[in-house]
Amino acid sequence: MSIAEKMAANQKQVAISEFFEKNKHFLGFDTLNRALITAVKEAVDNALDACEEARILPDIVVKITKLDNKKDILQLEVEDNGPGIPRASIEKVFGQLLFGSRFHAIRQSRGQQGIGITGVVMYSQLTTGDPTHVESKIAKEATAVSVDIGLDTRKNKAIKSNQDRVDWGEKVHGLKIKTTMKAKYQRGRQSVWQYLRMTSIVNPHADILFIDPDGEKHHWQRVTERLPGRVEAIKPHPNGIELGQLQRLCGESSESRMTTFLRRTFSGVSGRAAKELCEVAELEEKLKPKSLSAQQIRSLLEAFQGERTLKGKPVKLLNPPTSCLSPIEELLIKKGLSKTIDSKFVATMTRAPSVSQGNPFQVEVGLIFGDGMAADKPVEILRFANRVPLMYQQGGCLLTKAIESVDWRQYGLDQAGGRGVPKGPAAILVHLASTNVQFTSEAKEALSDNETVMEEARKAMLEMGRGLRKHLEKQKKMGKTKEKFELINDIIPAIAEKSASLLELPVPDLAASITKIMSAVIAETTTIWNKETKQTDVHIILYNYTSRARSYTMLVNWPERQGATMVGNVLGGRKEAMGVWAWKLETLQPGSQTIITYSLDGLEKGDWNETDVFYRGSQEVIGATKMDEKLLEEIRRQEEALNAPPPNENSELEGEENSEEEPENEIPQTDSAASTSDTKQTTLFGGDY
Repeated sequence: MSIAEKMAANQKQVAISEFFEKNKHFLGFDTLNRALITAVKEAVDNALDACEEARILPDIVVKITKLDNKKDILQLEVEDNGPGIPRASIEKVFGQLLFGSRFHAIRQSRGQQGIGITGVVMYSQLTTGDPTHVESKIAKEATAVSVDIGLDTRKNKAIKSNQDRVDWGEKVHGLKIKTTMKAKYQRGRQSVWQYLRMTSIVNPHADILFIDPDGEKHHWQRVTERLPGRVEAIKPHPNGIELGQLQRLCGESSESRMTTFLRRTFSGVSGRAAKELCEVAELEEKLKPKSLSAQQIRSLLEAFQGERTLKGKPVKLLNPPTSCLSPIEELLIKKGLSKTIDSKFVATMTRAPSVSQGNPFQVEVGLIFGDGMAADKPVEILRFANRVPLMYQQGGCLLTKAIESVDWRQYGLDQAGGRGVPKGPAAILVHLASTNVQFTSEAKEALSDNETVMEEARKAMLEMGRGLRKHLEKQKKMGKTKEKFELINDIIPAIAEKSASLLELPVPDLAASITKIMSAVIAETTTIWNKETKQTDVHIILYNYTSRARSYTMLVNWPERQGATMVGNVLGGRKEAMGVWAWKLETLQPGSQTIITYSLDGLEKGDWNETDVFYRGSQEVIGATKMDEKLLEEIRRQEEALNAPPPNENSELEGEENSEEEPENEIPQTDSAASTSDTKQTTLFGGDY
């Protein structure tokens, strides 16, 4: 036997499970602490995904028990109230790598590859030799399945043992996992506690109970009964297709015409675009996709990518639908942040959906500022991808780089040289929702570089920074004014009383004098949840401490886009734009005050804690911000664009296509402009921008 034949004889196929058994660090099991966090993450992520897909409010219990302190052996138990897993599927879900329901679906989800929970079973078996115990109950069965699952890494198949049925009492459905592993529990910023805390922030609809090894309970209660919106799988977009994928799609297609194939296989391809793609790729519309040669497929790909043009321009494609995304939304980010961090100021923003390489994505940010956080240390960075916390590799993550790219000094935070992570009593949350999150490794700990995502995140950071600066400036002015007012009210009456006593005269009325000295118009705003009416009450008191009568138009932002309604508005006023209400105050006499009061119905407790007040008028109003008319006009233009009916790009082709062998106008086509009307970017005024 020759050397070449001997070498060939030694070559063997490696099972995917066998590969990860030797390279467990790829899955996040490289250190004892990270191994525990990874195991908790995989179990909790699966529980949240299952509950949301079944439209069940998640109740999750995580318990960690120390079995052997010297050998770092821990037992992890995770229980949820999800739909459960049928008996026949348990061994595949827990005992077969790359088995899952989400890999081929183009939609936002926490997990995708079908590796995670099987990796936990594998790591447990590798470090302790013990199988993972699984109990599952589905609604239609009276008892729960109980089984121990191991993994045959040579064959990538489950090893089942001790299969039985157990009574779960009154619990209708759910899943319980119990596994032992070599791992280490520690406290701090990179810990199970921190992971669950961060998970509760971006999943405010979940109730999470954590019992640590010392028996101490940590409970993050749900703060909303509203489940995240349903996500729908979409078709691939031409901008994100590779040559090999296109070859496969053409080869597998049973369509008899290219135009039909393009419209039925891809999102964003209208009837017009399908014809134009065929034209620029020099393909006959009646060609069968299966019959295309390699060169013809390459020509079609070049048309997709804009390398082939029509009259000097690429074929115009619609953006993919954004029904595949489920952003957290601004009010829920506020509630999630506020329930875990005490604050004086919270600002959030959900950017409009964008597209990168044919993949829809959306960036959300939140900034919380206030007491309880160290002013001389870096701000806390909370990174998330598809509602999953990113715990490691902060410095190498795209989201961190977006934060570092902003000069936070101009927004009230310390930052050496205007670069790097800023310092101050603040926390910054960044969330990327996408159908295809690009991680730096299989462990899913950081996002890889992407210019489009980076720019979206940076724009959101700048908007948050501007909001923080306005808040700090307003607070500073209000503080100085209150200090001056208190000083005047202490000193002037005392002087007047002493002088009157010496001169044996009555104490004069000082209201006019105090007003003249103050020379300011002040707005004081309170936004309070009313337990009795289940509404949010807003009170704005406008004081005129000047010697002249004043006239103003006062404006406020309110969460109209989120479904709130304004009630009890005694002064009336008018709507100026989406989420912006205004009142015209004709005359505010010197030394007098005007009260604006209303309530917001349709919200939950904690949804709306702060109201931004704006004004039009010549005299500055301390406690309010002068209205930016250009921005308000832009809000109105965007609102008009949203309310306008979407153009029907297929109308011009209907007559022509009806005469064809296969009428393509019967194929439903989603216009992404219409489908995103409920997920537009929200400005500081609460409207679309």
